[in-house]
Amino acid sequence: GSGDGQGQILQRFPEKDWEDNPFPQGIELFCQPSGWQLFPERNPPTFFVAVLTDINSERHYCACFTFWEAVESTQPQSHPRNGDGEEEEEEPSSPVQPAQLFAPKSLVLVSRLDHAEVFRNSLGLIYTIYVEGLSVSLENVIGNLLTCTIPIAGGAQ
Repeated sequence: GSGDGQGQILQRFPEKDWEDNPFPQGIELFCQPSGWQLFPERNPPTFFVAVLTDINSERHYCACFTFWEAVESTQPQSHPRNGDGEEEEEEPSSPVQPAQLFAPKSLVLVSRLDHAEVFRNSLGLIYTIYVEGLSVSLENVIGNLLTCTIPIAGGAQ
């Protein structure tokens, strides 16, 4: 009813932790520093980078791109009250429309490298593919973003 909630991880890549780079626990808390709240209007997308330091003093750069998606309100609408504090009768022909609310959804990229502009562009591409509903596998997009060919010195490409 209050519009406050908790973050939930819907999907992650890789699906299992890498031995030398485990998934940061509680990352959903860093995505929304002000809390997970519903809003009556769609806010513009935001981007920021938080720096987390692990137990070995290693820095992890958490780039966060947040956008807003419409959700259906499950809160019942209250009827307007007249001057006496009593609920007014509503015309049966006017159905009560549920209020449109917007929830934050975040894309997060965690890296040991500090390349904020690359992170912004990569997350922006993933966001565009998601919003436009393009029939491209996110796994393939992420694989292509993270893959590069490094030529062997003096060898063939």
